[in-house]
Amino acid sequence: VQLVESGGGLVQPGGSLRLSCAVSARLSTVYAAGWYRQAPGKERELVAAIRTASDQDYADSMKGRFAVYRDNAKKTVDLEMNNLKPGDTAVYYCYIQPRGEGNLYWGQGNQVTVNL
Repeated sequence: VQLVESGGGLVQPGGSLRLSCAVSARLSTVYAAGWYRQAPGKERELVAAIRTASDQDYADSMKGRFAVYRDNAKKTVDLEMNNLKPGDTAVYYCYIQPRGEGNLYWGQGNQVTVNL
């Protein structure tokens, strides 16, 4: 299984970015998908998880600003990020959890920097 991320970069505070993750596996076989992030000197933390369009989880600091999408036909998992803050600077990793498995598969990581 391969996950390839794209869309990161440098953005000013208050700006927006959309990250995309292309997955080689059929997403219909995936129980959950989403994004984590890791800032320098900090542990990796959950950003957003999606099981279905109506079953999603977000970290408290991202609620109302971030939105996660999965498109089973295109085999992509996207993260829309709005009103970005310097504290959102981190490497963002997409993941999938196949049905019936406890392990996660990860993308390579994508740097997002929020700065003037």
